[in-house]
Amino acid sequence: MATRLHGKDYKRVFDLGRSRKGRYVVAWRMELGGDGNGGVFAGVVATKRGLPLAVERSRAKRLVREAFRLLAKDGAAPLNTAWVFVVRSWIKGAKFAEVMEDMRRLCARC
Repeated sequence: MATRLHGKDYKRVFDLGRSRKGRYVVAWRMELGGDGNGGVFAGVVATKRGLPLAVERSRAKRLVREAFRLLAKDGAAPLNTAWVFVVRSWIKGAKFAEVMEDMRRLCARC
């Protein structure tokens, strides 16, 4: 199960992780040290510049969180990783299945 990333860890993922761009999100991934029994941590960023209305930002973050929760449950996201997803403006009219497929591709590539 994915756990939310704490605020202080976002910068660490941006500085030390690597990124991949998808149609709806940019995924940043960082490997965490450990013995392989750790969890999967995730955070979502939606900027006011890309999504000016608070309703759009909230919907986008909910879509991404739920898609990643299901992917982590299926094992698509490896253990001992921290993820930050930056939402892109094209997510406005996207369906959940489209976002899920985009994130599945990103998790496989990252």
